[in-house]
Amino acid sequence: MPELDRHDCYELCVQSPRHVAAFLRAVHGNQPCTLREDFCGTAALSRRWVEDGVKEGLRANAIAVDLDSSCLNRAPANAAIELVNGDSTRPDSGMQGCDVVFVGNFSIGYLHSRGELLAYLNLSHQRLQKGNSGFGGGVFVCDTYGGASAFKLGSLTRKHPSRTGEIIHYHWAHEEADPLTGMVTNSISFKVERNGEIVQELPRAFVYRWRLWSIAELRETMKEAGFVSTEVYTDCNIAPGQSPVAVESAAELKDDWIVLVAARAE
Repeated sequence: MPELDRHDCYELCVQSPRHVAAFLRAVHGNQPCTLREDFCGTAALSRRWVEDGVKEGLRANAIAVDLDSSCLNRAPANAAIELVNGDSTRPDSGMQGCDVVFVGNFSIGYLHSRGELLAYLNLSHQRLQKGNSGFGGGVFVCDTYGGASAFKLGSLTRKHPSRTGEIIHYHWAHEEADPLTGMVTNSISFKVERNGEIVQELPRAFVYRWRLWSIAELRETMKEAGFVSTEVYTDCNIAPGQSPVAVESAAELKDDWIVLVAARAE
């Protein structure tokens, strides 16, 4: 097995593109064509979006935007995917119309101030208004996490079997957390185990300095940016043809939770 690098690791730690692509289409509800994947990394979701669209006989293309050119270089060439090496939060990363904007892997936390968050959501709203041949009606979706342990220091380790028999040890750590500012520092480390022996270690392969936005803060800022409604979802694992069910009360959230917050444009 070739050694893993940090880009291989990225593919391991993001949410399942298959589930997310199906979820985004279901939340939109009207056969969306163009996905804009901001902070896209290796554009795994964009690839899945296009592949699934082709299989289902739908028009499907994607715009995948990331600052890290080395990540984008890992994305296989696909005529239906436009790769943009740029800052997702700036107009010069493209103002093309789209039907869905997705920000995953908690990347919304890279926006540290409310002003930055509002400016980015305003741009996203403008991009969605240009979608659907200028008729708009698209959705913006991002994920966030919270709950009892969100600002507690600690870690967890999970094991993921690889296709070639190795075991990948995934280690997530809360290294710093300040509930007064909402700022947290998290890291992901990896170890590769083969035949019971650790053959490779990638300590702190990813380090994140995030503003941990609450659900309420995101929804309020989305409304201020011009989105007409917002919804919260706890599960993106839906069957084909199934409609996702939005959370209606806090009682539906666990002590520690990950949610997807969706905002609908006009």
